[in-house]
Amino acid sequence: MNQQEILAKVDHTLLAQTAIWEEVKQICDDAIYYKTASVCIPPSFVKRAKEYVKDAMQICTVIGFPNGYMTKETKKFETKDALTNGADEIDMVISIGNLKEKKYEEIKQEIGELKEICGNKILKVIIETCLLAEEEKVKMCEIVTEAGADFIKTSTGFSTAGATFEDVKLFQKYVGKDVKIKAAGGISSFADAEKFIELGASRLGTSRLIKIMKGN
Repeated sequence: MNQQEILAKVDHTLLAQTAIWEEVKQICDDAIYYKTASVCIPPSFVKRAKEYVKDAMQICTVIGFPNGYMTKETKKFETKDALTNGADEIDMVISIGNLKEKKYEEIKQEIGELKEICGNKILKVIIETCLLAEEEKVKMCEIVTEAGADFIKTSTGFSTAGATFEDVKLFQKYVGKDVKIKAAGGISSFADAEKFIELGASRLGTSRLIKIMKGN
């Protein structure tokens, strides 16, 4: 797999709290130049970024980020707002507390309602694998599948660890055939990126690969 084939699966990401428009603009320029799948940026920049890139790049943003413990209604509002502002893809964070309390129906309902709002736009579900036991990860594969989301995603990149090969292997084993996998957090080399793809990831959340391409 060559570098361009890998970059075509990358959500080129900038979610730092200190992000400013000039940095967001730069990652949009880089994403267009290197032909990534999307840029993943904070919600507050979505409208400006969409006006800037128009149809040259998909705009992804995050909902309930990074902790996931907002109410369902808050996440629904965030999603509607992001889509109105031009977002093409939504990466939402589940309520990990609800998962720990085995409130499976609540989680499934939330994901399902967000997917209904998204319609034909892509919805990715972040489950923050580093905080979960294996059986919880398996359960989330089941819930994400039943709720009709497009992707299950490993991590926010803001918790104790990011994507692991083992988690992607687990997802590939237990997720439904119509659900894709996004690995995110800590992907720092093309070799690792290629392995994640070989194990079953269709998307990669990272900023490091384009930095490598630029020699940074």
